[in-house]
Amino acid sequence: MNREETRKILIELIEPLVESKGFELVQLDYTTGKQGHLLLYIDHQDGISIEDCELISWAVSDLLDGHDPIAHAYTLEVSSPGLERPLTKPAHFVRFRGEKVKVKTAEPIGGSRNFSGVLSSADDQRITIKRDDGSEAQIPYAAIARARLCYTGPAKDGCL
Repeated sequence: MNREETRKILIELIEPLVESKGFELVQLDYTTGKQGHLLLYIDHQDGISIEDCELISWAVSDLLDGHDPIAHAYTLEVSSPGLERPLTKPAHFVRFRGEKVKVKTAEPIGGSRNFSGVLSSADDQRITIKRDDGSEAQIPYAAIARARLCYTGPAKDGCL
């Protein structure tokens, strides 16, 4: 089984458990090798505390011990998505309309793979970003390789 297949199995196992505890699984990152690593980003409308991460960590650890989907040693880490949280589902884009985002596409769209600006709209098929130069870019979800919010608070002027 390759890494992506294992990742899909992990999501199928872990996401219902995380949701049953009242949280959202924002993203699951899985790397193999001598120092395997399973990183879960969880969220809740009231934010995430260390105790929340600990609760999910213990629950996921018990779940994975029972199913044993990872055949090698690994480290499990549970974290909040942070201020520059990843956007991984269409619902995330809908929720954060009006916010500054950074998007990287798998293939160039209009000659570019990197887009930053305000997320002006999101529907079932695509997002629209109003770029800093005033132009708009429409990006289908299928083309998005990575996307995240950009923190633009007092210590930062824009998205790096």
